[in-house]
Amino acid sequence: MPSKSSQQLSTELLTPKLLSGHSLSAEQITILGAGAIGQLIYHQLANAKQQTPLSFIGRKVHSEVIPLRFTRLDGQELTSNAKVIGRADYAKELASTRLLIVCVKAYQVQSALKAVLPYLPCHTHILLLHNGMGPHLEVQPYIAGRGLSLGTTSQGALRLDKYHVKQTGTGLTQLGPFNAPQLDGRVKELLLNSIGQSTWYTDILPLLWQKLAINVAINPLTAIHNCPNGELAKPQYRNTVNDAVSELVTVAAADGLKLDKALLIERVYQVIELTAQNFSSMHQDVFHQRQTEINAINGFVLKRAMAHHIPVPVNQSLAQQITQLEANYTR
Repeated sequence: MPSKSSQQLSTELLTPKLLSGHSLSAEQITILGAGAIGQLIYHQLANAKQQTPLSFIGRKVHSEVIPLRFTRLDGQELTSNAKVIGRADYAKELASTRLLIVCVKAYQVQSALKAVLPYLPCHTHILLLHNGMGPHLEVQPYIAGRGLSLGTTSQGALRLDKYHVKQTGTGLTQLGPFNAPQLDGRVKELLLNSIGQSTWYTDILPLLWQKLAINVAINPLTAIHNCPNGELAKPQYRNTVNDAVSELVTVAAADGLKLDKALLIERVYQVIELTAQNFSSMHQDVFHQRQTEINAINGFVLKRAMAHHIPVPVNQSLAQQITQLEANYTR
């Protein structure tokens, strides 16, 4: 079902009901991960016409209210007061969480979720919104019958400061169920009404694999060759792009999912052209000597290939080269 347009952002100070004495309801939405995407989603939900209590999960002992700054695409800056739940208040504050949106890095999902699961009610629905694939299979054994949905977004967001995010581009947000029980319909509608160009799909996995096909080519190559996305349009990269995607299609087929290789290759080059001046997230991680999400991108293809005894030499080589770059960080 296609999303509805996002509500126009108010120019006034945004204060969700959670901060104005409103008691927690069964539809509280909690966000785990206050990075660029986590804060962007918060601002979009905070501006929904039908406000729902919102909060972040924090790492400090005590809860606090933090002013979040948000710069819109048109340059207008807004401020929203956000409650960040401290560890001492997990039991009390998380008890009414209807939806937990997990926006941490792929390699952080499992440990971050394990830390808060004991405090979440059994009816809490979990939405994973991160780059790459794999954590959905890792967390499945211990979410104790809770519903699980998956998503991906191509919205652009840049963190200018710890609590200041700028939206740098619109994009599609694709969401859908993975494990029953299903997300409550009212909460689902709230998500779709709040997040621009968002759509709910009954079968989300094909879309995640399609996004992965773009990432397995663009992310590692731009990091290895220290170049913007547009550089990959040059002929010397064509065979590697083609082979990385081809291997992914073979592995997906072994997992029971048929993908159109020609269409995926075409889509990869469309993204290369449309984002020619951009640097991929993996390029930025390597440039700033941060841990990459390689294990959830080419590493996920490699892991599924091993399960089916399928050779994937190009994806394996790309993953090894990124791992070597990480091993050579100087700090």
